Amino acid sequence: MGATRERTVSAQEAGSAADSPRRRPRRGGRRSREGLAAYLFLTPWFAGLLFITIGPILASLYFSFTDYTLIGDPQWVGLDNYAKMLTDERLHSSLGVTFVYVFVSVPLQLAMALALAMVLDRGVRGLPIYRSVYYLPSLLGSSVAIAILWRRVFGADGLINQVLAFFGVDGVGWVSHPDYALGTLIVLNVWTFGAPMVIFLAGLRQIPRMYYEAAAVDGAGRMRQFFSVTVPLLTPIIFFNLVLQMINAFQTFTQAFVVSGGTGGPSDSTLFYTLYLYQTGFGSFEMGYASAMAWLLLVIIAGFTAVNFLASKYWVFYGD
Repeated sequence: MGATRERTVSAQEAGSAADSPRRRPRRGGRRSREGLAAYLFLTPWFAGLLFITIGPILASLYFSFTDYTLIGDPQWVGLDNYAKMLTDERLHSSLGVTFVYVFVSVPLQLAMALALAMVLDRGVRGLPIYRSVYYLPSLLGSSVAIAILWRRVFGADGLINQVLAFFGVDGVGWVSHPDYALGTLIVLNVWTFGAPMVIFLAGLRQIPRMYYEAAAVDGAGRMRQFFSVTVPLLTPIIFFNLVLQMINAFQTFTQAFVVSGGTGGPSDSTLFYTLYLYQTGFGSFEMGYASAMAWLLLVIIAGFTAVNFLASKYWVFYGD
């Protein structure tokens, strides 16, 4: 009986060993078919990446070294477009306006977002409703409709001046005055604090309560807890929002175009870099120079992003 069982087991093992090479090709064939299907589904994405993203980027790099007007053939001029930037006063002015907008509006926007996130983190009733209401401006802030509404609110006969007139104060044309036009766009960007606020709120929910309890036992007040517990543990979220909002602020176009009527505002006070780039490329048809400006903007954004990443090791604290 024992010998019979051993022969049976050995026969089964031999059969399974004989069958195993036949099954492996089937698995390999199935995996190859699945891989082929995956690539087929990804084909539209790859096509978009190639023809909508990579292709235009490489084309703009070539055009930046040419004199191109969209009508004739591009003529190679080398570094002339980049040398022209050194003497272009309007380009320098647009850079100054953009820098002021970025370095003023982004910190104010993040401060407003963090403040409201901390208020909502205290357990307000109807939190989903408040969160949706505060997030709504972020969805509409870059739209043409909101920019038109903003122009009406801060116009000479807009809502702001009507409120001031109720208190006997004479208002001004906020969007048409060179001293206040840029400030109205900064306020508009601060008003779209919904997206960073939601991210801050999620980060606050991840901070363990035991840290606050330990700080309270040590006698730390609310302000001390905020600067010694909340801010250090929230620095990764602050860093993420800072990089994201700074990149978005450098690319601001719709608000400046609509509020200023596409002219750059009074005395070019709202001539953002992207707006001047648009005027150069589609107003003056200097596509070669506009392409060079686009690459300068790319370098500026990449430079500030790199600086943020390099500086993050000195003030961003992670759990590990």
